[in-house]
Formats: sequence, structure tokens, C-alpha cells
Amino acid sequence: MKGFVQSVGRPSAPLHAAAHSHHPWPDVTLAAQELAWRDAARLLDRKWDHIFESIIPAAQAHIGRQLNLPDPATIAFAPNTHSLVLRILSCLPTQKPVRILTTSSEFMSFSRQIVRLEEDGLAFVTRISAEPFENFENRFAAAAHTGAHDLVFLSQVFFDSGFAIRDLAKLVAAVPDKDTFVVIDGYHGFMAIPTDFGALADRAFYLAGGYKYAMAGEGACFLHCPPGYGPRPRDTGWYAGFSALEGGNNSVGYATDGSRFLGATFDVSALYRFNAVQDWLSQQNLSVADMLKHVRSIERIFLAEIDKLRAPISSSMLVVSDETRRGRFLGFRTKDAGAITAKLAAQNIIVDHRGDRLRIGFGIYHNEDDALRLAHAIAG
Repeated sequence: MKGFVQSVGRPSAPLHAAAHSHHPWPDVTLAAQELAWRDAARLLDRKWDHIFESIIPAAQAHIGRQLNLPDPATIAFAPNTHSLVLRILSCLPTQKPVRILTTSSEFMSFSRQIVRLEEDGLAFVTRISAEPFENFENRFAAAAHTGAHDLVFLSQVFFDSGFAIRDLAKLVAAVPDKDTFVVIDGYHGFMAIPTDFGALADRAFYLAGGYKYAMAGEGACFLHCPPGYGPRPRDTGWYAGFSALEGGNNSVGYATDGSRFLGATFDVSALYRFNAVQDWLSQQNLSVADMLKHVRSIERIFLAEIDKLRAPISSSMLVVSDETRRGRFLGFRTKDAGAITAKLAAQNIIVDHRGDRLRIGFGIYHNEDDALRLAHAIAG
């Protein structure tokens, strides 16, 4: 795939098969990074006018298009998802411990934080086991239907297995109390699998970022904020006051769009990179569905080869064997996950693992030869 010369086209570059984690940056991001510098040097303090009038609206429009949002202005940005999680938590009741429904497979931006709240008696948390996957959606919907929660939080695609929720609308609709916050962590879904969030935009938050499949690197995280939910987050910074539309001299004012969830100063060069990648994908006529189709073809070649070679891992060890229920990486359950990761690292090949889950992710820059090379490296 042309466009990745800087990252993966050099002889010394590793074979990077962890596109579910860090993703190589397309070459257009170099010019974008330089443009961020030049704008800062040229505009000085006035760069913020340019950022809020041009760079941020462009990024919002790209996300709105990818998610089919009715109003891109519902998008707020932050340097990481954890700061956005804190802002959401700051909207919840304080007079009693908050009641949270979630799963056993959430990433640490959320899971570590709520464990800490539990330690101090500030949260009561119900965790629904992700497995067995076959009946997860029914089990989670039944738990949500009890209506005993201030916050319902779950991943679109689980980071430790790749299992993808098929019917997000069903799970959101199962929450009976309209005041309950519903948050979908889309970090392994955004730009990985086609996602139409339009029908849920008025009811649920959507949390994701540019580090992984959006190929924009760190610092470009975002939150879609449904209208009316969390009108005045307690965790707030001066960015949230840029376009405040309500509140007098004696109160902290907030806008009604997504900017109410903004924090404070952060490095906006990530949004320059994000916009450049999105523009490049449009120029290449590459949709999320197109990229997924390419990755699936590489996955099938790789799986067929490891089975043929009788490698230490096989297709029978996939945590999620049905590719229609899988995000954009392969998860293998094996006690040798750590050893295989280390073995490949010694050969300048990058994969990763979470406990006994070996994770392998292909991207649009991979081809059939890469899949075969990886299979033979594992089998050798």
C-alpha cells in the first residue's frame, strides 16, 4: 500500500502486526505535523482562533461522516480517553455511591478508574462476563433492563478478544431510565468496522480516538456527547468556556454542544494529523468497509498458512472464530502467548499479548507476503 514509506517501507523497519495497538502513520502525517508547527509560528496566540474555527470543525466533520452523526458539533476532543471518562464520571450523582453496569473486558482507562472508586466506596459496580460470547448480548440486556444504574458502559469491540457487539441499539434500548448515562467505548470499533451511530446519537455517548485504526497517533481522542446529557460536567477546563451560551457572571457557563465536555490546553497537532489521514483516505477512495475487506483477506491467508504449517497457534485457538463477530484483530488463546511475542520480537516482528491472549492485527499496509512471513516466523 503506497503512503507508508516513512513507517514500514524501509529495510530495517519491523514487520508490524499490531495494527490493533499502535498503528503506523501514513506519510501525509509528516506534512500535517509540520503545518501545525508553521501555524503556531505564524499565528502565535491567534492560532487558537484558527484551531477552533477550522481545525476542530474539520475533525468533527470527519468523525460525523464516519459515524453518520446528525450533528458533528456534538464531538469534544481530548488528549486521551481517560480525561473524557473522568469528565463523564463528574456528571454523575454525588450524594450516594454511583451504580455502574459494565463488562469484565473493559480497557484500563475505565476499568482501573472504577476499581479505585470501589475501593473508597464511591461506586457499586456490576460486571457482566464477556464470555460466553454466544449469549453476552442477552445477558447484558437483561442486566441493563433492571434499571438500577447511573452509568452503563461497554465496549463496541472487546480489547482482549476482538469480540464485536452486533446490536448496540438493542443494548442501549434495554436501559429503561432515560436519565442513565450510556457510554459505548468505540476505540476498537472506530475506523476498524463500519459503524453507523446515527440512530443512537441522541441517547448514547461514543468514546474513541485516532491512535489505532484511524492512523493519526496519540492525542486525538474524542467523545460524542448526546444532547442534554451532562449539561455541566464538574470536571471542566477553560476550553469548555470558549463558546458558552448560558450562565451569568456568578455561574460557570457551558455551551449545549459537545464543547461542554472540553478540558484545557492540549497539543492540537494530533488533530492536524487526523485531518490529513482522513483527507488522504478520501482521496484514495478507501472506506472503512474497504479497509476491513482487505484485512480480512490477509487474515484468511495467515490463518490458512499457520494451519498448514502446524504452527504453535492455529485457527482452532481463535477466541472469536466467526469473522462477522470479530473486530480487526485476531486473538488466540494460548499459554505460550508471552513466549511467542518474545520470539517474534527477536526477529524484528511486533505482535502483543494480554495474559494468555496473543493478539495479531493486520492493516492496509500489509500484503500476502507479510501474512506468509509472519506465519512462517511463528512456525519456525
